[in-house]
Amino acid sequence: MPAVLPLRLRPLLKLSLMLSLSASPLFVPVSYAEDTAARRSYQVPAGSLSAALTRFAGLSGVNLSVDPALVSGRSSSGLSGEYGVEEGFARLLQGSGLQLQPMGDRDYMLVPIPDGSSLELAPTSILGTTGLYDGDTYAGGQVARRGSQGLLGTRDFMETPFSMTTYTQDAVKNQQARTLGDLIASDPSVRATNPAGGRYEQFTIRGFSLFNSDVAYNGLYGVLPTYTIDMEMADRVDIFKGPTQLINGISPRGSVGGGINVVPKRATDKDINSFTGNWASDSQAGGAVDVGRRFGEDNKFGIRFNGVKQSGDTEWEHQSVDREMAVLGLDFRGERLRLSTDIGHTERDTDAPQERVQVAANAPVPSANDVRRNYAQSWSKASTNDTFGTVNAEYDLSDNVMLYGGMGARKSNHDFLRHAVSVTNAAGDFLVLPRDFTRDENVRTYTAGVRNWFQTGSVSHEVNLAASYFYMDFENGGARYAQGRSNLYNPVQIPTPSVQTRPDPKVYTENRFSGVALSDTLGFFDDRLLLTLGARWQRVKVDDWNNGVKGRTAYDEEKISPSGGLLFKATDKLSLYANYMEGLSQGKVAPSTSANDDEIFPPFISRQVEVGAKYDAGAFAVTAAVFRIKQPAYETNAITTVFGPNGKRQNTGAELSMFGEPLKGVRLLGGVMYIDSKLQDTTNGATNGNRAPATPKYNVNLGAEWDVPGLEGLTLTSRGIYSSSQYLDTSNVKEIDAWNRVDVGARYAFKVDDKHITLRANVENVADKRYWSSAGASDDSEPGLTLSTPRTYLLSATVDF
Repeated sequence: MPAVLPLRLRPLLKLSLMLSLSASPLFVPVSYAEDTAARRSYQVPAGSLSAALTRFAGLSGVNLSVDPALVSGRSSSGLSGEYGVEEGFARLLQGSGLQLQPMGDRDYMLVPIPDGSSLELAPTSILGTTGLYDGDTYAGGQVARRGSQGLLGTRDFMETPFSMTTYTQDAVKNQQARTLGDLIASDPSVRATNPAGGRYEQFTIRGFSLFNSDVAYNGLYGVLPTYTIDMEMADRVDIFKGPTQLINGISPRGSVGGGINVVPKRATDKDINSFTGNWASDSQAGGAVDVGRRFGEDNKFGIRFNGVKQSGDTEWEHQSVDREMAVLGLDFRGERLRLSTDIGHTERDTDAPQERVQVAANAPVPSANDVRRNYAQSWSKASTNDTFGTVNAEYDLSDNVMLYGGMGARKSNHDFLRHAVSVTNAAGDFLVLPRDFTRDENVRTYTAGVRNWFQTGSVSHEVNLAASYFYMDFENGGARYAQGRSNLYNPVQIPTPSVQTRPDPKVYTENRFSGVALSDTLGFFDDRLLLTLGARWQRVKVDDWNNGVKGRTAYDEEKISPSGGLLFKATDKLSLYANYMEGLSQGKVAPSTSANDDEIFPPFISRQVEVGAKYDAGAFAVTAAVFRIKQPAYETNAITTVFGPNGKRQNTGAELSMFGEPLKGVRLLGGVMYIDSKLQDTTNGATNGNRAPATPKYNVNLGAEWDVPGLEGLTLTSRGIYSSSQYLDTSNVKEIDAWNRVDVGARYAFKVDDKHITLRANVENVADKRYWSSAGASDDSEPGLTLSTPRTYLLSATVDF
């Protein structure tokens, strides 16, 4: 092992050096130019008290600790002028019933003004930054109150005119989520559409596809691993519903239903020393380390390292997974300058990964309950290697102007030996068509912008101007081998492929996306009414070559996409909102199973209208929204096997969600989504009015935690997941049944000497049900059935010292 590890980390170290050079100010000492009594000019816009305090703490260079319950639903009139630190805080807190309590040199805590009562709640640190880190969460710590919104910055949940949920690392730990696919099981608007034991993860949000390529890392697309994202690297995960082009620009695969942003971990003022040993059935064992330190004057510098190693067999025969992850995060927080850099390397090797099950035109839908063995050949494999890094910076040019920017890079190598599974008859027979597939990717992405806060009379403004550029090139290659035969219910092992029938052409593709966005959030009536208006100009340029010959389907197109949002704070606890968003998406690519494989189609436009309400009760919150999303529909013709556009698709739906602690010791997380998905303007009107495939009418999730009275530290957990039936085809003939899954678990937290220990045990799919959990995604170029994961046991022990 000592000889192997340096070789595996060599790409990580090379990228670390490259990115760290551009962040060299991290290593230059910066001292504060003022003391807390000195007066200087500040401008903090009126708005939520939480946002005002966070901004003032950042501008003044102090650390502030505050309980989220104290500031929830409260607003501040802001301030403009010259103030000392304590004088400025007093102005912001005027009329709130709260006051500042010094805790040390440049450290403060927010407490109630003594009136005979006080709140005995643990404070949460709000660092003096504008969004690189924020620990403000709802009771129970599963969902954060503030989320990252790219162009619009980091905003409070109640001041966001969009539907958005931000999951915390506590949610990740307590669910024992190993990948992003594990975490999204808590959200009714999101569903996984690929087997958990497959080559890659893929999702739908509001019924539309989302690939890992479209998951942002601190606002930068294309940086995270293409096929599977390990959750040990995440501090928060923002899930945004609806087109996100205004927020972060066009995504690599053009997601329409929503977006996901992974926020990296940062060192905290308290030292972090954590080790977690974990085990998953059948015999996957491993461990994870998490170490963080802050150092230097006023803890300006931070370093955080997370590493994972896990390997072993899964619940399916001859299937095993070996994964490794190493992510290093460095940051600097000065009086006006904030810097961070993250460098990571992941490796994942999977033997016998499962594929989606395709169903031939004349074959019925197979019985999932009868699939009891792994239908993937034992020689099939998937190997992925990703090295990535980012640099992000924020600089307060003045008290009301902030410059920001980021850059990211990734280099990936993927090697698969796979076979499609296409059932041809009622008996479950399918041809084994082996294919060797390689893919090499290079990504570079950049963003830069300026944010300005100012007043015009009684109207506040937050103006954002940003530019972005994304470049990715990739090369696909491989070969086909002699076929064999197997069966879905009684798999037949065939020899390892050795006779090559034909090589695949080398397909080289370059994607270049560039854009400029401008937005203004106007605040009326002391920011009780917030109007966000914005637009993004985008250019999409795609070129491809087939065995060195320039392709005929390349394109270079541009468009301006307008967006707008309106939010009204009806009360301190109730916000009403509406939005209209447009998005430009990269054109679809014909799948390898189609007659026109690898053909690239032009970009398309999607549109969303949404209205909703948010209720913040302090310890918990409830949200409701109705929406409509339109986009072109695509399909592979059942007779000609040609892939292409066929009409339009409209998803009209409603969502209701809840998170937090409505009762002392009882926490809830979940909700329900309803979608009416219709096809329109199809060829000859053949399927007009039909339900779009792979879109259940109802998704329901409900997770609950209960702190057992009288047994301090013991918490019981449960989660129920339900999806209604789905169609596999546009003609609505083939259908998969509704399904439900129940998970249970428990955790016990206690202390031994100065060590905090947490034991966790979870059982997923307690009843060991077999069902088709998804029919793919209706806007996906490779539809197919996703088999449920069998009963899975998860155990872990975390020691914090």
